[in-house]
Amino acid sequence: MTHKQLKVSNLYVSFQNKKSRTNILHDVSFDVEKGETLCIVGESGCGKSLTSLSVMGLLPKNGVVEKGTIQLGEENLLTKTKKEMSHIRGNQLSMIFQEPMTSLNPVHTVGRQIAENISIHNKVTKRAAAQKAVEMLELVGIPSPEERASNYPHQLSGGMRQRVMIAMALSCNPSVLIADEPTTALDVTIQAQILELLDELKQKIGMSIVMITHDLGVVSAVADRVLVMYAGKVVETSSVEELLHDPKHPYTEGLIASIPKLDDVKEELATIPGSVPLPHQMPTGCRFSSRCPYAHSYCEEHSPPLDQIGKAEVACWRYHEIWHQLEKEAN
Repeated sequence: MTHKQLKVSNLYVSFQNKKSRTNILHDVSFDVEKGETLCIVGESGCGKSLTSLSVMGLLPKNGVVEKGTIQLGEENLLTKTKKEMSHIRGNQLSMIFQEPMTSLNPVHTVGRQIAENISIHNKVTKRAAAQKAVEMLELVGIPSPEERASNYPHQLSGGMRQRVMIAMALSCNPSVLIADEPTTALDVTIQAQILELLDELKQKIGMSIVMITHDLGVVSAVADRVLVMYAGKVVETSSVEELLHDPKHPYTEGLIASIPKLDDVKEELATIPGSVPLPHQMPTGCRFSSRCPYAHSYCEEHSPPLDQIGKAEVACWRYHEIWHQLEKEAN
């Protein structure tokens, strides 16, 4: 029997002002099992980060959860007060943000910042919290952790700052860690080290990870399962192996086709024409229809449901028709 650490069901999120309401997330559902890494992928503007902020209870002031449930273990986070959520965040549920320099306080040492998070969620002395902070820096592979604990963020490299963010996020042993593009600003070597570190710590602590990324290279390196989002909706879910070798949705197919290949001598890279529609200009039917090479008039007028295809799910009216024809041509 599997154990769901996090379960998001039928989540709808809108941005509101005095004159209008614009739907951003539409019927988003997914779950994460204990010890699993789920990657959420898609272009900028697809709703990946907003999904993570909804889970964390950190939506901007004009962001409203219209309906749905977000369960952490047996608790529905959407029923929690701000005070209750502030205790859950950084404790059972943690997040690593994309740019550590905007998340770390420049006027406090990194050791003090980690220790403060520990003190907020645990009844420990300042000395014990400071010692635990040093231990966390050592756990994430920072050399001379006692010395580094007294450093300010600007005194550390980008890779070290990201390790500090990971140390802070894991300092209270969360059951679920959300990582929003945690390696975007890092060079390839440091990126690989951070991804390897997260995987090692996942195994050691037994937590689940939700990784937000647009990089399918990251997905192939760390994911167990993948959720593909487009224009605020889930269009495909599957295991990482199936997604990379047998994509079901035309959008996923386009994302994979756009990855540069070493043995490909074509002068131009493959691209997906057009761009993600703006939230207030969503088409009536399939949101990918204006960019899809397989779309017809029915796709433009009717929104496809997320259907089960084996162990995967796909939201495409023409899935069976398209892939049957491609399989026929391949044979």
